[in-house]
Amino acid sequence: MDRWDRALAGGRPLVLDAGLATGLEAYGHDLSGGLWSARLLAEAPQEIRRVHRDHLRAGADVVIAAGYQASIPALVARGRTRAGATRLLALSVELAAAERDAFGSGLVAAGVGPYGAFLADGSEYTGDYGTDEEELYAWHRERWEVLADSGADLIACETVPSAAEARALARLLEETPGARAWISFSCRDGRRIADGTALRALAAELAPLHVSGRLVAVGVNCVPPRLVPELLGEIAAAGVPAVAYPNSGEVWDPVGRRWGGTSDPEGFGRAAVSWVRAGAVLVGGCCRTGPEHVRSVRAHLDREFRVH
Repeated sequence: MDRWDRALAGGRPLVLDAGLATGLEAYGHDLSGGLWSARLLAEAPQEIRRVHRDHLRAGADVVIAAGYQASIPALVARGRTRAGATRLLALSVELAAAERDAFGSGLVAAGVGPYGAFLADGSEYTGDYGTDEEELYAWHRERWEVLADSGADLIACETVPSAAEARALARLLEETPGARAWISFSCRDGRRIADGTALRALAAELAPLHVSGRLVAVGVNCVPPRLVPELLGEIAAAGVPAVAYPNSGEVWDPVGRRWGGTSDPEGFGRAAVSWVRAGAVLVGGCCRTGPEHVRSVRAHLDREFRVH
């Protein structure tokens, strides 16, 4: 029985971490530029460990390694050799695993961002790439192979905006013996992912990979919390376990280049209970969430889903 099986055998929903970049920014790091938080893999790896530590201490069962923006093409484009880029990818998992081991429990998910994260033009929220499934499969393959061999407990495919990209990632998962992953989508509303594909139909298409034990969940991340219940209903209708880690509920103003609205950790934790009741087996936070959100989710889930 591997760590994932043991975690599920505990009989309670699992808590994901919060926004890694949000935590790094809270410690004063400027993450502007195409590599975003991945830049600190080389420049300040101890700070990435620090944020993982914060999330584990707040109650996270799963921490997502800093691979979202760390694709090999992105790293090579910024001066790394292919060997150096590969080393940084592996390091992202090693940093999370080191904190997990120091803490004494938890799971590590290797982070895989979408092709749009490499483009760094916001297209992870539209899926408007101009690439097909074969191109996306080829683009993801090199990083996937590194992370599948990294010792991570899971692979987290995050903010996926297009059906073609989901299918490419599903093919890689199917071809990787022993690997487990989740695929979570960016969405345009309560029923469709960012490129307009119906989430229910896509979850049903991916369901055989869950039956085989490879795909642990289908879900959503970096969406407004208000959309999560309806989106989880679409996934539940396909008969697949869900993962949900929305943003804080604040809204980005691209003109003023600032966040607006309010972030309420207490309300976030209450909402997480409803996400679990709607079929989520993993719940946490994405952009603009921090340890206080993790702590609130942990407390609310522990009260509502006590295991005797």
